[in-house]
Amino acid sequence: MHTTRKIKEDLIYIGGSDRRLSRFENLFPIPRGVSYNSYVLLDEKTVLFDTADEAVGRLFFENLEYALDGRGLDYLVIHHMEPDHCVLLGEVLRRWPEVTLVGSAKALSMIQQFFAGAAPERTLAVSEGDKLSTGRHTLHFMMAPMVHWPEVMVTYDETDKVLFSADAFGTFGALSGNIFADEFDFDGAWMDDTRRYYANICGKYGAQVQVLLKKMAAVDVETVCPLHGPIWRDGMGLLLEKYQMWSACQPEEQSVLIVYGTMYGNTENAAAVLAARLADRGVRNIKLYDVSETDVSELVSESFRCSHLVLAAPTYNGGLHPKMEAFLNDLKALNLQNRTVALLENGTWAPAAARLMGAILGAMKNITVLENTVTFKSALAEGQAASMDMLADVISAQLACAAG
Repeated sequence: MHTTRKIKEDLIYIGGSDRRLSRFENLFPIPRGVSYNSYVLLDEKTVLFDTADEAVGRLFFENLEYALDGRGLDYLVIHHMEPDHCVLLGEVLRRWPEVTLVGSAKALSMIQQFFAGAAPERTLAVSEGDKLSTGRHTLHFMMAPMVHWPEVMVTYDETDKVLFSADAFGTFGALSGNIFADEFDFDGAWMDDTRRYYANICGKYGAQVQVLLKKMAAVDVETVCPLHGPIWRDGMGLLLEKYQMWSACQPEEQSVLIVYGTMYGNTENAAAVLAARLADRGVRNIKLYDVSETDVSELVSESFRCSHLVLAAPTYNGGLHPKMEAFLNDLKALNLQNRTVALLENGTWAPAAARLMGAILGAMKNITVLENTVTFKSALAEGQAASMDMLADVISAQLACAAG
């Protein structure tokens, strides 16, 4: 039985969701699952926009055959060659050998890398601004390299004003019959996963996302069909606002994220003491996380949200707490910028954590490290209350100033 839904009169959603996969790309926990979106256009020529992951392969082909209703398949548009969107390509070629594959030159060159021996009879390499008429519809192709692979492109249907956006505007989370963002409380139920998806998948490529946003602004987009998550047909201003901030590396909120590494609870206690002092000064929505217990993808996402980060860590074997070091290296790799950071360090005999954290932060762009580092040995002492108060004063004053 099919699970298709109409997006437009002749545009059909044929994707599926995986609720069994525990980690996306075998890295990022996805307790709510993930969707793999694919679409069929039924014009004078039929068009399939991307395939899907093999986890939903049976459903995908049932939906595709139902949508085609006995018609052949004229075009398969490949927006992105990552396996969760192209792994079924070989089977599509076997079932519809007459299909023409449409994609960027780099995407078409990748086919042999994933499907050794696969030689589609017909391919059409497209470049920036190229167009393809399918009858009533005109498809306009725009290149989007490094959002988030080099071969990526997006397609704009000039007739129905639909943008097929590849991985841009995607999110973690399975779909449950409802496929449109306006069928959910998106801000409440989906925004955290959308931010986590953006920060960890596309976050490094903010400059390239900015280029895509400018290309989108030059055309009249009414509907956005991403490869993961809900389809946007109304009220996309909220998500565009978030993408502008995230891709420009601007904090989404003037708020504080405290991440600590702890061995016996003493560094955790210092982090909690600072959180309480910040709360006393009126700071709201403080987030406090144990770097050893919280998945790094969550910490990265929160770092994209917050304006101020507090990092608290002990010295470990003369170096930096390993989980804190890994977290900071992730932030560096994902090109986090424009943040203010405060440091707490613990070291029983030779504190080195602040210096080592500062070295990583110093290699990042536009990171301001506050001078009010608090150093304690083994455990925070009563005599250090003034230092904690001073740090809380500085952070709260900056937040109040930014709030106007």
